[in-house]
Amino acid sequence: MAERLTTVRLASPADAAALAELGSRTFRDAFEAENTPEDMALYLASSYGPELQSAELRNAAVVTLLAEAGSELAGYSQLREGSEPACVGGSRPIELWRFYVERAWQGQGVAQTLMEATLEAARARGADTVWLSVWERNQRAQAFYRKSGFLDRGEQPFILGHDRQTDRVMARPLAADRRFPGID
Repeated sequence: MAERLTTVRLASPADAAALAELGSRTFRDAFEAENTPEDMALYLASSYGPELQSAELRNAAVVTLLAEAGSELAGYSQLREGSEPACVGGSRPIELWRFYVERAWQGQGVAQTLMEATLEAARARGADTVWLSVWERNQRAQAFYRKSGFLDRGEQPFILGHDRQTDRVMARPLAADRRFPGID
């Protein structure tokens, strides 16, 4: 880990296979210990694979950023336009759909750098609010998101394989005052 983060860049369709591997590996690292092998296998098969990531990379409603340390992928984020839960707020919200950093790069500043680039990409898309959902048991991620200015706004279900879980919905306005007009 002698190299430090050197770039955050927009992913291209040529990154599909590497993104599929990174996505599957980081999701497994984060959640495998607390879920059944069957549920993990079902979720990974339906969410990660070169064809799936290739389609995401060609989707105009999805922005994928890759964090690289030298020639190594250290993490990635994905913003996704679409519908949001009523608790989110803002007039032009965008979802921070996926945000993962390789375990070996956690605590090295990669997540902060990637988050800054992700929020800037959201602004560039015209968003005024970024929202995400995070497993209610993932306290480490929730702490990072709070540190990044996200506030807990509610909850929604998440299906992992056959297991219905509860995610916390967190959001942050992109304005400098970090408030939700008319709500806070």
